[in-house]
Amino acid sequence: MSHVLLVRLAAPLQSWGVVSRFSQRDTHTRPTKSAVVGLCAAALGRDRTDPIDDLAELVYGVRADHPGTPVRDYHTVGAGRYPIRPRDIITDHRRAAAVAKSMEAADGPGFGHHELAGWYGAPKKIAADPVSGTLVSGELSRRAMITERWYLSDAAFLVGLQHDDKGLLEQIGHALEHPKQLLWLGRKSCPPSGTLAAGIEPGTVSEVFASKRLLPGPDGFDTSGRRPWAWLQAAPGIRGAAPVNDQPVTFDPARRTHATRWETRTRVTISPNATDWDLIP
Repeated sequence: MSHVLLVRLAAPLQSWGVVSRFSQRDTHTRPTKSAVVGLCAAALGRDRTDPIDDLAELVYGVRADHPGTPVRDYHTVGAGRYPIRPRDIITDHRRAAAVAKSMEAADGPGFGHHELAGWYGAPKKIAADPVSGTLVSGELSRRAMITERWYLSDAAFLVGLQHDDKGLLEQIGHALEHPKQLLWLGRKSCPPSGTLAAGIEPGTVSEVFASKRLLPGPDGFDTSGRRPWAWLQAAPGIRGAAPVNDQPVTFDPARRTHATRWETRTRVTISPNATDWDLIP
């Protein structure tokens, strides 16, 4: 018999990148299966090179109880001038390592504390500021690189992970509330808020989505009376199904791979007898 683990994904900011470059980092309108499987793998304490076959087998669905608002984070990189610390102009890595070690001894761990500190080289374009006389690096004529990072603000999603092995779902649910690694919603600057594991129910993802009330958003807004959109994993060839390239195969950085799966989009009508989600201790 199939069971569904419900996962609550809500936070002030979320970001589910699809095509991310250094200068342009986007976000999908909803959590991807690859990202959620990675979230579960991190909670279980798995390394990126560990197999994820059991997690990839999970049938995936996501309900957008509150889609959120896209927001852009504007950045500039480079240009301008900045003051230089004495350590920054040491070009001999052995001397730099000695300085870092002495700073650590004087100020405690955290100040220049890293084994790679000895490899820091001197910045380019070192000169004395004409006003203060302080050594500075950089040049005003250098052009700044503009970057954009996109997020979803105040979004709340309900994810369903379906499998015949209830024990696996219980293991994942417990790990989400007692993670072995740090968890974030798509990007390290987006920690989740509140409880993630929201109970295990018998049935399929579509059935469970219709039997559970809408989730409150990060700011407690009322979501009653709405018919949210849901995206449900489907077998190839199902009418209305579209291909999505977010089926994870491996997270190994040397051979990171995604395959194609299929999903349908539908409105969810919440049952009048819908119940609240259960929290996994």
